Amino acid sequence: MKLFLIGMPGSGKTTLGLALAKHYALPFLDLDAEIVARAGQVIPAIFLQHGEAYFRELEAEVLRELTARPGSLVLATGGGTPCYHDNLAVLNATGITLWLDVSVEELAARLAAVAETASRPLLATAGPKAKWLNETIAHRKQFYEQAQLRCDTASCTPAAVAAQLSAAGVRMPSAAGLAPGA
Repeated sequence: MKLFLIGMPGSGKTTLGLALAKHYALPFLDLDAEIVARAGQVIPAIFLQHGEAYFRELEAEVLRELTARPGSLVLATGGGTPCYHDNLAVLNATGITLWLDVSVEELAARLAAVAETASRPLLATAGPKAKWLNETIAHRKQFYEQAQLRCDTASCTPAAVAAQLSAAGVRMPSAAGLAPGA
């Protein structure tokens, strides 16, 4: 089974994805890291040198390669991944999508660190963070809402997600004898 985490930048996709991969003893991949490895340059450099349209095409290409791989995995996607090139349809067709639904206030607090902003090209060039977050969520929400599962900040723990997956009838492998709801 493949589990795909979607949501805004700063929603915790990588952090939760690593914890879920450990919980289920599955490989963890971060789509942005895979893109960087393929391109040989960091995402801000890709945006600067080639533009967002090129980045989104590369993102879709790498995503399709990862979703076509045999075997189970947990994948943290980029914040905009579900919104371009029918990527959400690919994710929903090849695995389970989980939307990490985090409030604008929480996202702004998480993204307040300079290092976080610098590594996110769309956010780095935006004006006030709260305004950018509100506008971006307004656009992306229509895509995020199509995820098969949804988790808000308060309940996004590996145990809560495992219970949600189990309740939805999703069979994930158990790590070291853990029951899916453990």
